[in-house]
Amino acid sequence: MSAAKNLCWQTCFHLRRHMPAHLAPWRVSPCVFRSSKSELKPNIASDGLVYAPLQTFTEEEAMLKDMVTKFAQERVAPFVQKMDENAKMEESIVQGLFEQGLMSIELGEEYGGTGASFFSIILAVEELAKVDPAVALVCELQNTLTNKLFTTYGTEEQKRTYLPRVSKDTLGSFCLSEAGSGSDAFSLKTRAEKKGDYYIINGSKMWISLAEDAGVFFVMANTNPSSGYRGITCFVVDRNTEGLHVGKKEDKLGIRACSTCPVTFDNVKVPESNILGQVGQGYKYAIGMLNTGRIGIAAQMLGLAQGCFDRTIPYTKERVQFGKSVFDFQGMQHQIAQVATQLEAARLLTYNAARLAEAGRPAIKEASMAKYFTAEVATLTTSKCIEWMGGVGFTKNYPIEKYYRDCKIGTIYEGTSNIQLSTIAKFLAQEY
Repeated sequence: MSAAKNLCWQTCFHLRRHMPAHLAPWRVSPCVFRSSKSELKPNIASDGLVYAPLQTFTEEEAMLKDMVTKFAQERVAPFVQKMDENAKMEESIVQGLFEQGLMSIELGEEYGGTGASFFSIILAVEELAKVDPAVALVCELQNTLTNKLFTTYGTEEQKRTYLPRVSKDTLGSFCLSEAGSGSDAFSLKTRAEKKGDYYIINGSKMWISLAEDAGVFFVMANTNPSSGYRGITCFVVDRNTEGLHVGKKEDKLGIRACSTCPVTFDNVKVPESNILGQVGQGYKYAIGMLNTGRIGIAAQMLGLAQGCFDRTIPYTKERVQFGKSVFDFQGMQHQIAQVATQLEAARLLTYNAARLAEAGRPAIKEASMAKYFTAEVATLTTSKCIEWMGGVGFTKNYPIEKYYRDCKIGTIYEGTSNIQLSTIAKFLAQEY
């Protein structure tokens, strides 16, 4: 071997030995991608759905989906424009949601529920959101927050007291956010001071969904401020409790039919028996519920985007310009195909997260991905649909501009898009 070749070989060997692991050649890379690892699955003979496509539904899920579609078209659609203009939910719609069992989808029959799957909630929210995302939000919050909090952390007495009510005619409302506590949810200032066998709650909450019509509130308050977020405790507070005041609802950009109000607590007396779960564990409950709720919001954004898309494409096929339909221009076809692909990806992300949660498997990262991505897709879809519709898409004579206004909240509530990205990044850091 010549001296030059020997020097070159020694240099390459030295570089290889001291090269950072992440820059190692493909053929010798030691990196195993955790996100690509497979898991053993149950025997397909015992479960025919194990390898089925994500858009495969059980008979019960398919029936519920069809029922919700019909309900949305017949009972919701006639009131959508009026509810948006008046910023008021039609009472008959909420009553209909209760009557159809859509407010207690996953609850057991012993509590007045239908005992259906978690995935059924996602299908119901998606179908409702195609017609009105505000109505979908009522269904989503009742199922993924109110019912879930009681069934997961409630005592038997609390379940017997409240579950029959929330499955029949009572809305629940989750009180976490405050004026100075948004993404930093656990810097809340609301306090709960123990007095014998009861607590006195003082403080205020902001941006509380369903507050105008709710009959029961889950109030996050700190029982031990010196412990920081570890003092946060969840209290169940009935609406008629003295000292609880619901303020004027916000005049919002979108989701206008669903109320959002401030709620204040002025020496609100709550029995110790109304603590949900354990003292100081409220922050854990909030995190857990929001993780599941994000899948519900993903379904809402997915349905919203699909509904907007479904109302727009027929128009592009009917609208004639330069002697042919707008849809027939290749530039339009490519844009429409791109958005349709994004919608399909959003649906698969959402369905996958829902199936994981339903199976009891970890789904925090997947829920954040679904929520983040569907909010982005909803923004893209509604914006494009207005462009494709042209001038009429910019008017209130068509529902497209409403979808556009409604979708913005998807990047904000139940964790902003940046919070979702931070959560995803945290899991990626652990995986690599």
